[in-house]
Amino acid sequence: MLLREIKRRALDIIDEDFRLIDFSFALPYSYVLIEGKRGLALGVAMTLPEEVGRYQNSIKEPSLEGFIHKADSLNVIERTLGVAAINALSQYLLNVSNAPKGDVVELLEDDVEKVAVIGNMPPVVSSLRERGFEVLVFERNPKLWDRETLSDALEYWLLPEVDALIVSGSAVVNGTLDMMLDRAKRAKLFVLTGPSAQLLPDFLRGTGVTHLASMNVVDVKSALVRLKLGSFRGFEAGSRKYVLEV
Repeated sequence: MLLREIKRRALDIIDEDFRLIDFSFALPYSYVLIEGKRGLALGVAMTLPEEVGRYQNSIKEPSLEGFIHKADSLNVIERTLGVAAINALSQYLLNVSNAPKGDVVELLEDDVEKVAVIGNMPPVVSSLRERGFEVLVFERNPKLWDRETLSDALEYWLLPEVDALIVSGSAVVNGTLDMMLDRAKRAKLFVLTGPSAQLLPDFLRGTGVTHLASMNVVDVKSALVRLKLGSFRGFEAGSRKYVLEV
């Protein structure tokens, strides 16, 4: 399980004491806020309420390491907080000041014909179709389907045919990233994108993921307020988007 390896790599590089400032399992994003010698770092992970069976949690004493230890839990609440914690650690260690700010669609070159978008992202899908790519859109949540959306059950069958993938970071949370990487061996480009994709590139080196397109929260105070108010995109105003090669 890839998430188990990401967890191991995260635990291996914690080399200072971090203070857990705030955390929440919330909608639309769960978050973990930590503080170290260099300041604050906020990590988020998309909450997937459709996957919550029971609202139970075995975490007794919340801490950065404690959350990370639960990143590969079968309990989706624990796993979501674990991914948010790994993202917080990643954001603390990342320096994205010189990272490109380009749009994820700009990563696709002319030799790409068929693109899979995992997680219905209408602006991305529209941009891809305007450029003439054949686009397959997969979505697990029926509430986000439109007439051209395919069930994620078809990913196993169709991913071997695509030249590139643009994948929502929620694939890390729901544990489907392993299958996608295994099935999409033909793909030249595999981009993990969105707020949940705040991972340190080292955590994904050698996996087949080629790029991370996410955001670094600069105005932490504003972002926290907006997250606590349930804002889906509002906290992005205080963030810096970036694209990193893995």
